Amino acid sequence: MFGEYSFNNRPADPADGDPGPAVSAPPGNLPPEPAGFIGREEELTALHLLLHTRRLVTLTGVGGVGKSRLALCAASDPEQARPDGVWWVDLSPLRDPALLTMTVAHAVGLADHSARPLDEELCAWMADKELLLVLDTCEHMVADCRHLAGELLQSAPDLTVLVTSREPLGSPCEKVVELSPLPCEGSDSDALALFRHRALAASPRTAAVFDDPARAALAAEVCRRLDGIPLALELAGARLRTWPLERMAQRLGDRFEVLADAGGRPGRPPRHRTMRTAIGWSHELCEPLERLLWARLSVFTGDFDVAAARAVCSGGPLSAARVERVLSGLVAKSVVRRMQERGAGARYRMLDSIREYGHDWLDELGEVRAVADRHAHWYAALSRAADRGWIGPRQVDWYRRMTAEHPQLRTALEHLLGTDPAAALEMAGALWFFWFSCGHVHEGRGFLERALEEGPPGGPVRTQALWALGLTALLQGDMDTARRLGEECTRLADGAQDPEQALRAAHLYATSLMLPGDPRRALELAGPGARSAHGGPEDGPGRLLCRLVTGYALCDLRRYEEAAEEARGLREACADLDERWLRAYADYVLAVAAFGLGHPEEAARHVRAMLSGKRLLGDRTGIALGLDLLAAAVAALGDGELAARLLGAGHAWWRTVGRPQMGSPSLTALREQGERQARAAIGDAAYESAFLGGAAAPTG
Repeated sequence: MFGEYSFNNRPADPADGDPGPAVSAPPGNLPPEPAGFIGREEELTALHLLLHTRRLVTLTGVGGVGKSRLALCAASDPEQARPDGVWWVDLSPLRDPALLTMTVAHAVGLADHSARPLDEELCAWMADKELLLVLDTCEHMVADCRHLAGELLQSAPDLTVLVTSREPLGSPCEKVVELSPLPCEGSDSDALALFRHRALAASPRTAAVFDDPARAALAAEVCRRLDGIPLALELAGARLRTWPLERMAQRLGDRFEVLADAGGRPGRPPRHRTMRTAIGWSHELCEPLERLLWARLSVFTGDFDVAAARAVCSGGPLSAARVERVLSGLVAKSVVRRMQERGAGARYRMLDSIREYGHDWLDELGEVRAVADRHAHWYAALSRAADRGWIGPRQVDWYRRMTAEHPQLRTALEHLLGTDPAAALEMAGALWFFWFSCGHVHEGRGFLERALEEGPPGGPVRTQALWALGLTALLQGDMDTARRLGEECTRLADGAQDPEQALRAAHLYATSLMLPGDPRRALELAGPGARSAHGGPEDGPGRLLCRLVTGYALCDLRRYEEAAEEARGLREACADLDERWLRAYADYVLAVAAFGLGHPEEAARHVRAMLSGKRLLGDRTGIALGLDLLAAAVAALGDGELAARLLGAGHAWWRTVGRPQMGSPSLTALREQGERQARAAIGDAAYESAFLGGAAAPTG
């Protein structure tokens, strides 16, 4: 029965409807295992043993040698399962070390909203966890990863950390495993097997190459020249789709040393130069437009879609209409990888070694700044579109899309902060829903504070950013700052005579007063009279947010019938817009009102609808609120055991946001009421047992 209220952080498909009975998946976020993993049996066996005997293991090796693939293969093995999950953190898109802790916290499901330093919160959250944490691609922030891993390992005795990096972290407790290229000797070598696999994937007709002993020997020679480096073998194997093996071997012989001299930088080890040579050779074999697109795509950190590629990379001889075709050519050559994600469509990505090579060429072309500008302004425009579309029928789509674009949003904001502070301010403010509703409070507050410091001193864009900053302060429990910003936004909106800004300011100001316990003043600021005085559209975000805080305030004042009427109006308005996030909170107010009027069964029905909506958008605060209220309703109906399990699950979800009951006296009182009734129904011992069972349920 408890499975009905178990949730994970994967956004559900809107067609899923009510979650219904669910089986909890093993916790974790591992990406799909790559197809065609060949060889490495000895390395895998050794790595499995190390992950059970050592707490910090680092896989090192040259770029392209297969560190990430081996780590993923090892982490995906059922033998590595941990009670609290196996969690993968891709650090390759990350450029600002200040965001490292946030990236790790978000990956493991900690959307902390407290004002405490996030590293302290992450250490505290992991302290009682038994999990495997994989930090993938750490070479560009070795010192920061060493420090964070050390802090986490010291705080969490049952934590194991697996690192992939081109160089060791240099930690005293680190076990370093250097990954060598694949063996090349013999007709059945792993290198030749991978080369053959990639060639057949590119074109089944290449099978004849490997069936002929003489040509198979020539293929083995190609593998030896490429030092058995998996990425180099994949690039060469993909080329067999269009080139005869003999021509490939000849070109390797003609060009290998030249490219090694041109591509190798002083101090690079031979295998690194081999990798650069193989990439350079693949680059030489691309068409001119493919090389140009390769260089321009290097501005993307993480994965991207074809619309972004068209907008950012077109220009000059490469028209927007030709980008997709040229991109397909790079996919066929294994320069770019194509992924198909549920709900996100086709997305593309470059491996770091290939991206770095492309960026060197972009620098040679003198286009680094121009392409970075286009990238930043494309994602700024996307953020503005998402802001306009958030309160509407595509809300779930926007949630998924902006979550997928998170690394690009970071890159764009960082660039704009240094080149166009006004655009950075507008973008940071437009992303208010991403910071406030999607679990990125710490990061959003940091970007907003920097943008406000660097951006222009006045105007509606600044007012929007101040309001967004106030929302992040609200979730962090920094009510003094939220209240001050609410007052400032109110003053600025009054001066601008902008109804929407005035309503948003009223929502912020009222909420900053209501949560600490002043619902009367909140009602004065955001209630029907105040809303009418401000004007503005009935379905505007500001008015809808004010209706929400009004419903909360009326519940706190025990004016439950009025609260229910306000919530029904809000829910109808949201239903007309086909909006989910606010509608779910309207269901929550209806549930509180029903519970206050003595109708726990009706309250449970409303809160189940609320939880269904919050599951769609991964709203951890909403899920935690809903579980507390559902527990109180279930306890009032006499099921003390289920109430205790729900309270345990709610406790686990509150831990992921860092501020139980948001510091609100009324929310705390509701939770305590449910606990008292559950204890009275089943006794303290049974309550504790059921509570612990609920708390052990996965939240990610």
